[in-house]
Amino acid sequence: MKRNINIDDILKPLSECPHQAYLSNALQVADVLEWILGQVGKAEIWQTSFSISEEFLRRLFFIEKSGNISAFNLVLDHKATNKTLKLWAFITQTMKRTYLADNHSKILLVQAESGEQISVVTSQNLTRGNRHESTFISTSPDIFNTLHASVMDLIKNHSVPLTDLFQQRITAAGGNNS
Repeated sequence: MKRNINIDDILKPLSECPHQAYLSNALQVADVLEWILGQVGKAEIWQTSFSISEEFLRRLFFIEKSGNISAFNLVLDHKATNKTLKLWAFITQTMKRTYLADNHSKILLVQAESGEQISVVTSQNLTRGNRHESTFISTSPDIFNTLHASVMDLIKNHSVPLTDLFQQRITAAGGNNS
């Protein structure tokens, strides 16, 4: 988030505004995640993106360290594999379940232990940029359930766990040195 911006100047509390959208260069996806967790408490997270940066991973690391995330499920795109593998050690310290798929979606799903469900659909990758990005946030259970079913299908039927892919690369590299 830009230093002189307060997230409350852009977004209203979820309890007051169940559907809201913005177009801005002031917020990052991590800002929105922290804002949501601050309202709903501990939650399981599903996040999809084309790619991820080290700066964003640092933010997620500290968000997860706060104790508000019970599980984090991340889906990234196969085409960003080289960049993703460079960050593999850091990714596995931050989240236990990371998957690679043919994915260009940018979705954040939050299932709070309290039962609240929040869906965020955004144009922003999990990278830091100063571009204007569009974002829609909803507390609708129907929207959450539809997106969650699609993300779970992507994970279960169309992705490769990053740990499996990384192990294949290590095995292949070991075979080249023999």
